[in-house]
Amino acid sequence: MERQLRLAYTAWVLVCVVWGTTYLAIRIALETIPPMLIGGLRFTIAGALLAALLALRGYAVPRAREWPGLAMLGCLMLGIGNGGVVWAEQTVPSGFAAVLVAAQPFWISGVEAALADGERMTRRTFAGLFVGFAGIVILVWPDLRAGGEFSAAFAFGVIATQVACLGWSIGSSYSKRRPAGENAIMASALQMIFGGLCLLVVATLRGEWRELAFSSRSLAAELYLVGIGSWAGYSAYIYALKYLPISTVMLYSYINPVIAVLLGTIVLHEPFGARVIVASALVLAGVAIVRHRRR
Repeated sequence: MERQLRLAYTAWVLVCVVWGTTYLAIRIALETIPPMLIGGLRFTIAGALLAALLALRGYAVPRAREWPGLAMLGCLMLGIGNGGVVWAEQTVPSGFAAVLVAAQPFWISGVEAALADGERMTRRTFAGLFVGFAGIVILVWPDLRAGGEFSAAFAFGVIATQVACLGWSIGSSYSKRRPAGENAIMASALQMIFGGLCLLVVATLRGEWRELAFSSRSLAAELYLVGIGSWAGYSAYIYALKYLPISTVMLYSYINPVIAVLLGTIVLHEPFGARVIVASALVLAGVAIVRHRRR
């Protein structure tokens, strides 16, 4: 068990670093690849290759009766969770999106409070929610009123990030309660396949295949999302979630925005000023208040 804990913390550190870089990769992939196809291709390919590799190494594929639960997890965490973030980045800068997704522990707190065996809401939680919400308002308000007019596209992007947070939070709480004997890496492979197929169905209904194109930049970004973001990042997340408290795992959302904002500023010249710093600090402070535990 001690070895599993060490590996789980190593996996958590990997999630903290890797997922902070994927916001930039998504933004670059969006230059030529339609939004739902980014995740659909990413997760279907990554999941199929990972499942095949594990099967060749002798790992058992989950039985068919376990597939509905894995499919639900894939659709919640990858279809809604990741799909919502990709959709948002069409109108929201990658660094802003990462800060908005840092509100995810708020949603986890709400989901857990609604469960019979989950964590209860406290005054501290409400205080954290208020501080974090203030940070989000400071971050997005000038863009919502860009040019003196309400920016519906930007507002929809903000809403999409919060829907993504809700889907990811429900899926994470459910994943934490999956059978203890389940192989976490093989389970993540099946979840990626189901989540990718979910996004491919949406992409097909939206007619995105006609718009699919690749440039050297977008292809490199998509391959990065397949290999590093999915194989390494998502598998590490599921493994960490299996062996660590959910409140500990969710601390990755403190670190992702810092990496995403810096990369967005350096590579894509996204806005980075006093407002972004203050708003980001308030969001992260709110998360810290929510997640603080008295001894």
